[in-house]
Amino acid sequence: MAPPKPTALVTGATAGIGHEFARQLAAGGHDLVIVARDTARLDAVADELRSTYAAHVETLAADLSQRAQLQRVADRLSETDRPVEVLVNNAGFALKGRFLQNDIADEERHLDVLVRAVLVLSHAAALSMRERGRGRIVNVSSVAGFIASGTYSAAKAWVTTFTEGLANELAGTGVTATALCPGFTHTEFHERAGIRMDGMPAFMWLDARRLVASALADVEKGRVVSVPGAQYKAIVGALKVLPRSLVRNRARTVHRPRSR
Repeated sequence: MAPPKPTALVTGATAGIGHEFARQLAAGGHDLVIVARDTARLDAVADELRSTYAAHVETLAADLSQRAQLQRVADRLSETDRPVEVLVNNAGFALKGRFLQNDIADEERHLDVLVRAVLVLSHAAALSMRERGRGRIVNVSSVAGFIASGTYSAAKAWVTTFTEGLANELAGTGVTATALCPGFTHTEFHERAGIRMDGMPAFMWLDARRLVASALADVEKGRVVSVPGAQYKAIVGALKVLPRSLVRNRARTVHRPRSR
């Protein structure tokens, strides 16, 4: 009898980077637990993954901004009889307006998905994986976390720093943690947020398939921070050495406040 396939859990698995993670992990021999809010899209993606890759796919419909629903995902990560070997914390969204233009309830939901969900699910996964002595945690952050541009940028800065600290805590346990920091990527992310990107040069856009392949390669190498794309490696390298006052001023120039 063949040994069971390892299982990966991917949040935000029905679109964009999360969908591509699900595809590549299934192609690499993983069974999957896919998490998203939209049940119809979850079922469609599950059918695609089963038929294309012969993977066993569980669906878990959950709004990660809701604490009780988030806990159901955490509970799945804690199961010992059906262990999850890879966690990809990918779920997220952007808000169109600037912080002071947005309703605070929207900002709180944004924080819950981008920060609290990563905290809770990483905790559940890391405890379970550490007990078994193996596992991989991938937290999807962003190059935006290296600049100063609103609450999305702040949340992603938290994700990167949190993941670095988690990686230190897990050192020597057989479990790794990687912060994936992509730049602009061809997905429906900006469209769903209502953000127009017409003026962005073509060379700044990443392909989701190549991005995920690069990220998974970095995970296997044990890298703590993964920045796909030569252009973004150069940008992040520069941002790390530039004075923060210059980084802040540049962000203020690009994102000037608009009257309402």
